[in-house]
Amino acid sequence: MFGDYDSFSGNDSLLAQVDNMEQECIQSIDLTSCTKNMEDKATVEPAFGYLQLQNAKSKELIFSAAGNITGFRTEEENHLRITSEQENRTLEPGDCFLDDLPSSQLLCFEEMNKTSVDSRKSSGTKESANDMNSCLDKMLNQSSCHHNAEHTKINNELSLSTSSNLSKRKSLKDHLKNTMTGNAKAQTPQVSRTKQLKEAVLSEEICVAKKTIETSSVDIGPFYGLPSKVKDLLVQFRGIEKLYEWQHTCLTLESLQQRKNLIYSLPTSGGKTLVAEILILQELLCRQKDVLMVLPYVAIVQEKVWALSSFGIELGFLVEEYAGSKGRFPPIKRRMKKSLYIATIEKGHSLVNSLIETGRIGDLGLVVVDELHMLGEGSRGATLEMILAKILYTSKTTQIIGMSATLNNVGDLQQFLQAEYYTNNFRPVELKEYVKIQDSIYEVDNKAENGLTFSRLLNFKYSSNLQKMDPDHLIALVTEVIPNYSCLVFCPTKKNCENVAEMICKYLNKVFVCLFAPNRSREYRNHRENEKQDLIKDLKNIGKGSLCPVLKRTIPFGIAYHHSGLTSDERKRIEEAYSAGVLCLLTCTSTLAAGVNLPARRVILRAPYVATEFLKKNQYKQMIGRAGRAGIDSAGESILIVQEKDKHLVRDLVNSPLENCYSNLFLEFTKGIQSLLLSLVGLKIARNPEEIYHFMCGTLFGVQQQFLSKEKSLSAITREALGCLIEKGLLKGKMTSEKEQKSQSNLEITQLGQATYKGSIDLAYCDALYRDLKKGLEGLVLESCLHLLYLTTPYDMTYHCRPDWMIYFRQFSQLNSVEQKVAAIVGVPESFITKKASGQAIKKDVDNCVINRLYLSFVLYALLKETNIWNVSEKFNMSRGYVQNLLNSAASFSSCMLHFCEELEEFWVYKALLTELTKRLTYCVKAELIPLMEVAGVLESRAKQLYDSGYKTLAHLANADPETLVKMIEHLSRHQARQIVSSAKMLLREKAEALQEEVEELLKVPTDTPEGLLTTLP
Repeated sequence: MFGDYDSFSGNDSLLAQVDNMEQECIQSIDLTSCTKNMEDKATVEPAFGYLQLQNAKSKELIFSAAGNITGFRTEEENHLRITSEQENRTLEPGDCFLDDLPSSQLLCFEEMNKTSVDSRKSSGTKESANDMNSCLDKMLNQSSCHHNAEHTKINNELSLSTSSNLSKRKSLKDHLKNTMTGNAKAQTPQVSRTKQLKEAVLSEEICVAKKTIETSSVDIGPFYGLPSKVKDLLVQFRGIEKLYEWQHTCLTLESLQQRKNLIYSLPTSGGKTLVAEILILQELLCRQKDVLMVLPYVAIVQEKVWALSSFGIELGFLVEEYAGSKGRFPPIKRRMKKSLYIATIEKGHSLVNSLIETGRIGDLGLVVVDELHMLGEGSRGATLEMILAKILYTSKTTQIIGMSATLNNVGDLQQFLQAEYYTNNFRPVELKEYVKIQDSIYEVDNKAENGLTFSRLLNFKYSSNLQKMDPDHLIALVTEVIPNYSCLVFCPTKKNCENVAEMICKYLNKVFVCLFAPNRSREYRNHRENEKQDLIKDLKNIGKGSLCPVLKRTIPFGIAYHHSGLTSDERKRIEEAYSAGVLCLLTCTSTLAAGVNLPARRVILRAPYVATEFLKKNQYKQMIGRAGRAGIDSAGESILIVQEKDKHLVRDLVNSPLENCYSNLFLEFTKGIQSLLLSLVGLKIARNPEEIYHFMCGTLFGVQQQFLSKEKSLSAITREALGCLIEKGLLKGKMTSEKEQKSQSNLEITQLGQATYKGSIDLAYCDALYRDLKKGLEGLVLESCLHLLYLTTPYDMTYHCRPDWMIYFRQFSQLNSVEQKVAAIVGVPESFITKKASGQAIKKDVDNCVINRLYLSFVLYALLKETNIWNVSEKFNMSRGYVQNLLNSAASFSSCMLHFCEELEEFWVYKALLTELTKRLTYCVKAELIPLMEVAGVLESRAKQLYDSGYKTLAHLANADPETLVKMIEHLSRHQARQIVSSAKMLLREKAEALQEEVEELLKVPTDTPEGLLTTLP
């Protein structure tokens, strides 16, 4: 019965191998841990699952699996995984090892395989230990299906305390012995005991091996399942030694342990991002899945890539930037390392589309959305809703985490995201809200009858002239905190920011200081005077010799303005100076509140307006949330300056709840619902009106439809949008009545529709873009890049363009014959520009969109020739921030056009042209600086410094010593130097990984090659 042995226990070969494997595994793990301790690396304490056997009077056999299955990222694990995969490949029905098994057992074995695969796909929210027990259940039930009634009953239960049962732990050898004992006692006339033993052993090996591979990285250390090295890195890179209590509570929520979706909300500066980053590291390191992090703005994406690259280098994952024109679609499929994709909303949508199209959406284990309230903000909110709805519909294993400081109708968002909710009012620094009316200051008090309680009178002597120039007492408010503490003054407009900064400096110098506090005159100027001079010098270098006259006058007093009129280099340098304390006051617009984190001791709102619109509660909360610096201030203050006419509105503002978040899919028709439906058909997510309607029911718009559109049903809105897509030639199919809907055939996407959704082109412009590209084929002028620049000028920017006709005429008259030919081809006659410049009446009707587009293409043309934003902005009388925004928008649109043309064979000629043009628009610098500017956080001025110091390639930068960088590069801190080197290393590794993946793909033996022609590579 047992071959050459008296019993199965006599088979020393089998059981000895099992015992040796177990001992080698334990020794290998112990050796690894010892080595890591000696190297002062992260200490990982393995907690092995154990199997306990008890023989009670009732003859029950109980297997109890407890503890955490610990995954070790070692060479031994990789070897084990490869070996297991090789073994799995040999276990096919046609192989000789299974030939002896009866057909019924083969079917049983195949069913087990199928069940194991299915469980792997659907076990996103189950604990790994439970998965293993479930697998053991199936194996034991199958092996005992022919046992008689008196056979031992088998139960599986999860032990909750590993430490209390360590003494009872049995080895894998004992477990196999007992399992095979049960199999040997089975009385089955149809199957021999030898074959039954083979089946039991094989079944258990397959189940255990598969489940071990799947759950091998569930808990790999003591810091929330992460190695203690992560905790050390937080101290090293962030100075975070201990988490707040709410952070610990949130990270240990049962819903997170069960991998449920989660929305959490806390006030600004409460530490929300750290929780998200720990969850991201758990997904990358423990569960070995890719992660997508969606952020609202390009600058924040770049900042986050910069910050997390250091962690990626130390912990072995890749950080990839998807913003502007950067990003690869679909992303490279990594075999060894996992990727963290950090993306803007638009790029995140394209990324998700590409993963769905290639069947890889399941590789995405976690999606983190910052500023979740942006779901309710225009076309960008509609795009964010599309991302989340598609992930919810196509991947049941991808977890979604959303966070925000300003959420109100959380119930709708929970229903949409199928998520749990956690909130807390914690702030590391207490925030005190005040409202100033005339010279009285009131504290915001929800318990008071009108919401305000009198606090104090302003104690500041104003001359009559000063009172006229500063009726809102801004000088009095800011001088209570500066220069020793920081202050932010939010202004309604960009021009107001500059005026307020100049006004404060003027009267600090001439009136206030000289008349009332002469001893403080030197205090404001002498406060970190040398560093202020360095800042002025840096800004002048950034402007290539030019410096804003307003900044030149305000910086000596430690004051600057901050708004979109500055270039990104200027904003970044001013932010660095403010964070370092060199600048003590910034006058800024509301965009700073939603951007980088620049806290202050006091935040002043110059007026309750953003441009001409009255302030919303969400905006108000974001602005005042900047008050209070953790670890520096004991409290933060916000003061809202109010005129008598706005008093009643402000009372409503401070006492009202946050605004609700509503879907914009319907309001943003071409960028919303039409764009969504087109991509659903293109990606084959839904192919007919019935399936599309089912998808729409799961969107935020589907949740809120009855409130948002009372006149039309969701089905009617969906069918109307599909009809528009068919009319535009983006979809093919016939729309019948709702009664005939079920019998309707599937919809198909046209080539133009495919190009439109893959290029992320606004449906309002896809026809115009196609016509322009088609017309360009008839006579594309390549002797200069002006014609291509015209084609890549974004359509949506033309509506806000107001040409200066004299500048337009001057630029037009300077065109050479080739460039004039371009103007004629696109349809802008010189006579029209001449008449507009001279103020003559125009009888001929000319398309304003074309006129404005050519004007903007002149700006881009000048930029590529000069690469100096200052000179170009002066030449066209535009703010340098607007010019840079135009450049960035053109680079992004050029990238979209490239993907558009790739889907239309007739436009093949544009592919190579647009690839090079996109690169030039993205960087707009001399060619030698481009490799350095690819590094996250390195802008033109810094790239030039690095290049002049001898760091001319990415490899130079990746292998640089941060301490040497600090010595060689002016005004570069150690923290910045470390970040630059880490970002360079990350980018270099990413490129090397991509090349390695390409090599492996090329050397991979095709699986569909006939055996007779199969050749083995050396």
